[in-house]
Amino acid sequence: MTFVLDSSVSLSWCFEDEFTDATDALMERTGDSGAIVPSHWPLEVLNGLAMAERRRRIDSTRRRGLIEFLGDLPVTIDPETVNQVWTVTSQLAAKHRLTVYDAAYLELAQRLGLPLATLDQELRAAADAIGVPLLGA
Repeated sequence: MTFVLDSSVSLSWCFEDEFTDATDALMERTGDSGAIVPSHWPLEVLNGLAMAERRRRIDSTRRRGLIEFLGDLPVTIDPETVNQVWTVTSQLAAKHRLTVYDAAYLELAQRLGLPLATLDQELRAAADAIGVPLLGA
């Protein structure tokens, strides 16, 4: 694993109008070296796909294919996310005005000393503020 992958980058791979050279490079890097995610990542990305289907951005066949694609990625799910949420994660969320979900990505990157791949501007600002290297811009 070479970096912490967040849902904004993961979901960008699912929609052609969100694809960029930077996100394409991250998808390639994930395939080559793997990534790590907090334990809520599968829930977050699957919810994003469900909302896309509900809004008729994708159909059910495409959603099922994307679920398989995301599920096949060499992504490691961090087993410590839940333990950190009661302390460091909630503190990061409060200090940087993030959702607890987003703060979990930040906490994981900080704890493991890995760069964070995100497209979320508030999360990028918080990572920059605490010195976590960023990918995905």
